[in-house]
Amino acid sequence: MHNDKQAQHAAGWTEEQANPANAAGITSDAHDAKRAARRRRFAVFFGVAALAGMAWLTYWGLSARFFEETDDAYVAGNIVQIAAQIPGTVTDILVENTRQVRAGQPLVKLDDAEAAAAFAQAKAQLTLAVRQVANATISRKLYVQSIDARRAELALAQRALAARDHASVEVVSPEELARAREAVAVAQANLASAQVQLDAARALGGKFPVEASPPVLQAAAQLRLAYRNLQRTTVVSPVDGTVGQRSVQIGQQVGPGLALMSIIPLERLWVEANFKEGQIRSMRVGQPVRIVSDVYGSQVVYQGHVEGFSAGTGSAFSMLPSQNAAGNWIKVVQRVPIVISLDPAELAAHPLRLGLSMQVSVDTHVRSGHLIGNDTPAAAQSTRVHDNVSRDADALIAQIIRDNSDRGGAAD
Repeated sequence: MHNDKQAQHAAGWTEEQANPANAAGITSDAHDAKRAARRRRFAVFFGVAALAGMAWLTYWGLSARFFEETDDAYVAGNIVQIAAQIPGTVTDILVENTRQVRAGQPLVKLDDAEAAAAFAQAKAQLTLAVRQVANATISRKLYVQSIDARRAELALAQRALAARDHASVEVVSPEELARAREAVAVAQANLASAQVQLDAARALGGKFPVEASPPVLQAAAQLRLAYRNLQRTTVVSPVDGTVGQRSVQIGQQVGPGLALMSIIPLERLWVEANFKEGQIRSMRVGQPVRIVSDVYGSQVVYQGHVEGFSAGTGSAFSMLPSQNAAGNWIKVVQRVPIVISLDPAELAAHPLRLGLSMQVSVDTHVRSGHLIGNDTPAAAQSTRVHDNVSRDADALIAQIIRDNSDRGGAAD
């Protein structure tokens, strides 16, 4: 047999050419093995894919479908514009950008020469008005006493005339009777004059206390306004925050409405997340939110809550709203701004700045909160830094009235 193979090889034949049936069997077995291996690989691949798909469907059905995510979210907050309340020239700038300020802290000072002069004039006018009303009160008492004296004189003159009116010529001469009648007329005129003077004093002072008389009230209002204008030459911060966008310069002429700088309260920030209109279907007020900032990365996670929904989409409030009445209309998915509150403790531990990018994930498992349009109103914001100005002005007015009036004789 070995010799046969050598002979075949010598003749240039291969083993497959020498035994065609055997070669065909070997080739078929090889192809079958490859197909079986391929089928096993496909089965493993599709099995793993099916398991992965089932795992994903299970995860989506139990958890993922309850979360709405977006990276179109940014930190927002209040930007308090600082402006002068009266016109004037800037003489001092007391803060710079990035500085922390407290409510009531002076920021800018204006030239107060004119305001100080107006305040001094208003103060003198109030002093004069109080003294005039006080003098009118004293004069009113004098006029009352004068009327009593004039009435007594009239009664005496009338008695003297009555005694002489029916006497004979031998007892009372005509000249004496004429003088008696003239004395009665003079007494009546004096009484009428005293009554007019009393009415004039009452019209000026009235029967009210000095502080309630019209001249004093008018002068007090002018003094109160002058005092406020004098205090307004010092521009103060209405809130606690950080200075930004300072544009005021020394010597600049400023007036009401001209922004000098901004104060940003960094302890009261929130996130505005822009979700697609289809994503807000299951969102409710109060749902928990997981927030990650690009500044700190995934190592810092903020826990927030849905605070409310915007009344319209971003395009509805843009400067140039889209006009969809044209013939070439293309539908564009709109985004609705969602306000998300932040935990003050977390914000204090990891401060943020306006405009920072955030990644937001809203957990919509709990859907018992308010729907769109039933949002709870936000708490009102206010400042009390100017309340002391009114109290100080009222205290100054009261002191001037006390120092220049006799309160014991304010009314008769």
